[in-house]
Amino acid sequence: MNTIVQAARVSPADSKSTPLTAAIFVVLLVAGLLFSAYSLRADVTEAGPVATSWLPYILLGVALLIALGFEFVNGFHDTANAVATVIYTNSMPANVAVVWSGCFNFLGVLMSSGAVAFGIISLLPVELILQVGSSSGFAMVFALLIAAIIWNLGTWALGLPASSSHTMIGSILGVGIANALMHGRDGTSGVDWAQASKVGYSLLLSPMVGFGCAALLLLALRALVKSRELYEAPVGNTPPPWYIRGLLILTCTGVSFAHGSNDGQKGMGLIMLILVGTVPMAYALNRAMPVDQVTQFVAVTQVTQQSLQKYVVPNALAAAEPRTVLSTYIRSKEMTPAVVPALAALTGEIGQAVKLHGSLAKVPAETVGNVRNDMYLAAEAMRLLDKSKALPFDQDTAANLKAFRKQLDDATKFIPLWVKVAVAIALGLGTMVGWKRIVVTVGEKIGKSHLTYAQGASAELVAMLTIGAADVYGLPVSTTHVLSSGVAGTMAANRSGLQWSTVRNLAMAWVLTLPVAILLSGSLFWLFSHIF
Repeated sequence: MNTIVQAARVSPADSKSTPLTAAIFVVLLVAGLLFSAYSLRADVTEAGPVATSWLPYILLGVALLIALGFEFVNGFHDTANAVATVIYTNSMPANVAVVWSGCFNFLGVLMSSGAVAFGIISLLPVELILQVGSSSGFAMVFALLIAAIIWNLGTWALGLPASSSHTMIGSILGVGIANALMHGRDGTSGVDWAQASKVGYSLLLSPMVGFGCAALLLLALRALVKSRELYEAPVGNTPPPWYIRGLLILTCTGVSFAHGSNDGQKGMGLIMLILVGTVPMAYALNRAMPVDQVTQFVAVTQVTQQSLQKYVVPNALAAAEPRTVLSTYIRSKEMTPAVVPALAALTGEIGQAVKLHGSLAKVPAETVGNVRNDMYLAAEAMRLLDKSKALPFDQDTAANLKAFRKQLDDATKFIPLWVKVAVAIALGLGTMVGWKRIVVTVGEKIGKSHLTYAQGASAELVAMLTIGAADVYGLPVSTTHVLSSGVAGTMAANRSGLQWSTVRNLAMAWVLTLPVAILLSGSLFWLFSHIF
């Protein structure tokens, strides 16, 4: 009974937004919109005229709003998990914790590498990526984003900490399957199952890691640290001792930063696809690449083409259209004698196109999209060749391919500062608006007793390290899965008991997220393909 009373006293549901919080929300929103609009206009103006009608700009605006809306709703879920433990241990007032977490999410997004963003994109069907500026491309982007938003809002309304990462992966798979079926192919051919399995394993293992490691960490703390205060629940609204409070704020900060650096990238990758499709002259190629680096790019291209020529099978049919050969190879993963000649030919064409113009910024508007698509095809084909080990390249050839692929990534896989700022603000504002439902579930409804200081610190420390490690390897993981399962693990280790109704609901949301997202996005893609 006492634990229920204590939990009720500190419940964030009783917290009221202060005028300062509202003021910060408005200032951030206005500042983010102005900075993003100014930067976008500057980029487009510098690149020159990119369209003769307003339609591309209208589509761009709508698509950007939907993409940022996904990150806004993401803040309802994932970032709310980062603040649950500091709120329920009275380490920080709720409104202060939300703003604090939002700031470090912001920093995490700004300092992210982009590896997760482009890892997510590689799951999409190659033909839709190459045609991202077409009606099919927009149908793809709208379908997967709207499907993810619908599921995230539904689970949030029920107070269930569902994973935005899990939802986005399901939406992407749904689009890939629907696209394959609509073109008369087997639905399984529309998905890069190797990459999907890699992502799936990270999403599957992350809650297990959260549960097990948090439980073990709590037990280790009990064995090594004998301070009784660390293992007690808060009394009323009294804050913990300063050293415990500092530890919990530190772990909250780490989870917030790690979440921003990982989850924020999902929206960034999709926004870059939108920008490439609507204003390719400004964003298809990295216009900021220095001229001396372009010279090096051309040199690496020539060396790579010569290296590939050594592996062309004698009397093999020359690839009349290397792009078709490589597109088929990327989609089917089936190695044929035409793949290496096609890759060598396309590598030479890329080098000639860049050499002809002397700079990526000077590639004409009418060809910039084609040059980017060529670079994407070459980079993906090399990635598959390296992964499958279909050909035993010698050491020099392997080094040349690696160097060339890095050059291609530098030319095409970049994220402007304003995109990072817009995503970071959307995440932070989403947290400020919709944090309460998820925080109440994590803080009150997983265990039968109130969170102790050691439990909160153990769960958040494991979440921080797990998400940070996944970010290094370019893997998307769920902050929701890791943190909520970490809390459950500490409850089990502490023998506090679990509220099985909540655990069942969390497990049900986890099980249903993938199939529901696949069904939603696939259906929406079919619908939008007939509308656009």
